[in-house]
This record gives sequence, structure tokens and C-alpha cells, in this order.
Amino acid sequence: MSALYFRANTGVRPYISLLFPLMLFPKQDAPILRRLTTNFGAITLLRARYVRQHFSRHTHEDFPVGVIEEGALGFDYRGESVIAPQGSINLANPGEPHNGHALRDSGWTYRMFYLDIDAMRRIASEIKDVPADIPFFTSGVLHDPALAAELRELHAACESGASGQLEVETRLLLTFGQLISNHADSRPQPRRIGAESQAIRRAKAYIDACYREDITLHDLSRAAFLSPFHLARVFQQETGLPPHAYLIQQRIVHAKELLLQGWGLTEVAYELGFVDQSHFHRHFKRIVGMTPGEYRRAVYAA
Repeated sequence: MSALYFRANTGVRPYISLLFPLMLFPKQDAPILRRLTTNFGAITLLRARYVRQHFSRHTHEDFPVGVIEEGALGFDYRGESVIAPQGSINLANPGEPHNGHALRDSGWTYRMFYLDIDAMRRIASEIKDVPADIPFFTSGVLHDPALAAELRELHAACESGASGQLEVETRLLLTFGQLISNHADSRPQPRRIGAESQAIRRAKAYIDACYREDITLHDLSRAAFLSPFHLARVFQQETGLPPHAYLIQQRIVHAKELLLQGWGLTEVAYELGFVDQSHFHRHFKRIVGMTPGEYRRAVYAA
């Protein structure tokens, strides 16, 4: 006690008080990525433990499906706040906005599959024996212990690299076929496309083409033929994201591609219109769940 008291009175105590909150949280492991090529399409595997990670609101161009191994994940999805506890399956339809955060101080651990949309369409077509559309899931959390165990075992087998292509593709077809057969829902009827929806399509197309540039709201409003105020309001209603968040997300999609091609972090940040590398770093982590450097190391280690 006397030694601690002496050190606290010689300037160490403030540092102890600053470090103490960090000591309450367990160490966050570096995420592990692996990319697979199958006859159904490309698949990315992720295994990660997150403690203080907060995913900003975003969407996926692929189909994310995962299993919570430890802890619990909370996220807002399709107008509801949902909880994915240990042993549950978490997923999101492509293009469906959602976020993500831990519900406990210990965080959460999960195994994720990210399947190309074409891969899910092919699997759905195989099990129905006729051309099928992309499966649709109303709920972002499924409680199916047997299927969750199969997904977890399949992920571990794919991650290890010890399974041959025949085994991987067979298990993918059977496991995801079961997911689609038992849990996919009827896709909601699309709304009639009106002038506003067409305008938002034009605005999105403009961002998709000019994501490297410092786009202004007036640039978008001219492309969409809407007033700036009307565009800002309707864009979020249609996409679930404000225009600037959609722009950032498109930049992150292209950043991942450039990192896979071997570009440097500073080069990527400059190429994609980020203010600086810290700006790029911050947004990348909020959407991907790891820093650009961690992502590149994880991909190269796979």
C-alpha cells in the first residue's frame, strides 16, 4: 500500500486512472480473413472478436451470414433493434442498412460468410431446380441451433484450407440450401417506381461514377433534377443512408479492391478523395471492422 501511495503522489496516479478503464476490456484479437473461389462464386470468410467496435450504418453488396460464437451483437435492422446472442445466426440482405455494436463489455466473437449475390442465387436455383431470385430474409437474427452448428463447422473447415473443393462445395450447397429452404421469406413487392425513385437512381449513379471527387449537394441535385433539400430528404428515405454516407461506403468498397492490388495506404487515401490517411483509417474501421492496415495484412496472410 505504501509503495502504491508513494507512486500515486509522484505523478503516476493520473496515468493509472487513465489506463484503468482500458484494463476493464479484454484484448481484441486481430480479425482473420480468407477468400475462397468456388463454382458457385466468390466467398470471403471472416473470424473476429470485437470489444469496442461500433459499426456505422452501412450496407453490403454481398450476402453476409454469420454465427455468434461468444457474447452478443446488437444492431438496428429493418426498423427494429435486434439482438444476436451466442449460438444464433446473424445475416443481412444485400443493400439493407444496418449498424452493429457489442451488448456486453466482453464484446462478441463471430464467424462470417460473405457470399457474392450470384453465389446465393445459384444455390437457390440448385435447391429449387429452376432459376431463382436472390433469397430474402425478413429477420436479421435466426434461432436454429442445428443450422448454426453446421455453419460454424463449415466455416472452420473452409478457413483451415484442409478440405478439398468437392467437400467445400457440397457442404456449401447443403448448408446454405437448408438456410434458404427453412428461413427465406417471400420478397416484398417492390413499390411502383416514381419520379423520386428515378431521381435517386440518377444520384446514386453519379456518386458511383464520381466517388473520387469532392461531390457537392448541388452536384447531386443537378444530376437528380431535384432541389438540394428534397434530394437530401428523399435519398435517405430511399436508401437508408444520407448521400455523404453512401459516398463514403462506395469509397471503402473501392479501397478494399485497391488494397488487394497492393496499393499503399497513403496512395489509396489520396486516390479516393479522403482528406488524409486518418480520415480514411477512421471510416474504413467503422464500416469494415478493422483498419486498412489490418485488412491488408489479414488478406495477405490468408
